[in-house]
Amino acid sequence: MTETVPALLAELEALEDPKMRAVNERHGDDHGVNLSRLRAVAKRVKTDPELARELWATGETPARLLALLISRPTQYSADEIDAMLREARAPKVRDWLTNYIAKKSRHLEQLRLRWLDDDDPHVAAAGWALTGFRAQKDASGLDLAALLDTIEAEMRDAPAPLQWEMNSTLAYIGIAHPGQRARALAIGERLGVLKDYPTPPNCTSPYAPIWITEMVSRQG
Repeated sequence: MTETVPALLAELEALEDPKMRAVNERHGDDHGVNLSRLRAVAKRVKTDPELARELWATGETPARLLALLISRPTQYSADEIDAMLREARAPKVRDWLTNYIAKKSRHLEQLRLRWLDDDDPHVAAAGWALTGFRAQKDASGLDLAALLDTIEAEMRDAPAPLQWEMNSTLAYIGIAHPGQRARALAIGERLGVLKDYPTPPNCTSPYAPIWITEMVSRQG
């Protein structure tokens, strides 16, 4: 069966749930598609770079989410990924683009450096998401002390999406790098960012001192 953009758009529209849209809209996402069902569509379609580009070009959030699931990270240049991030409107699209494409791209470091100090807080947040990923997985070449300096100076007053990713980077540095752990904990305690964030039962708080302590305890 040959998948077409019109047929997929109709299928995604049929998955729209008004109640889920209401929930998503509170987080800035303009769709009501159950993501598990969307993933099932992507599993059926399989990887299809050309179709992914066509779906992305529609500008529709569900179509763009599907496009990211059926893309190959290697199909996009650094400039293409950068343009996609800047034109993405929905937080979930930016999140998936960062996690499913940018983090797996050979251009990861180029994009991280390009985005990190961008004036757009959503773009800068993606740069910090890549920085946190590097701190967690492969910190070679990163100046962790300098990153902590920036977090200490800027995180408290940063816009929400940027603050979230800077806080995640703070936690990842504290978790993965024992030599920086005491300072990461001290910064988290002094700034108090996300200290009162509502956390569901059986989930770890995003408040960095709790997050770091909990994850380090699991390493033992």
